[in-house]
Amino acid sequence: MDSDDAFAGCCHVPHGCVFTKALQSRIADCVHATRRSVGEATALDCLSPPAQANCQLLAALLHERARFALKLGAGGQPLRHVQALRLQCGGLLALQRQLGPASPGGTPARVACVHGLVGQAQARHGSLTELPWPQLVADLARWAPRQRATGRAP
Repeated sequence: MDSDDAFAGCCHVPHGCVFTKALQSRIADCVHATRRSVGEATALDCLSPPAQANCQLLAALLHERARFALKLGAGGQPLRHVQALRLQCGGLLALQRQLGPASPGGTPARVACVHGLVGQAQARHGSLTELPWPQLVADLARWAPRQRATGRAP
């Protein structure tokens, strides 16, 4: 699978941040991400081509390995917003759980730096392909976005 297809529809600019949805939902941050206004929207760009390439590889691997668990379509099909959100946020938080000690609550709520997390994963396992994928995918599949309030209290 081509890593450019991993998040078709959410990172359509060549220098766009691969984990835009995770950063915009405040689940993660990155030292290489910069925000810019595009009309009324905010776009996130990556300032480091090597960091972007590493994130693209991680994103492609997350998509490939979690396809069955998240019931994703065949490669090349655009992901729905919630699918991309689960893949990005759940994937980054699962990777953080694998690499670091648990926070006092047991579950990390935020990734401080995506680039640092990817670098730590590469240093510990030698390659992103060597990560403990079965456990990562299981953790990723358990992540769900916060539910919106459906109504007002009387």
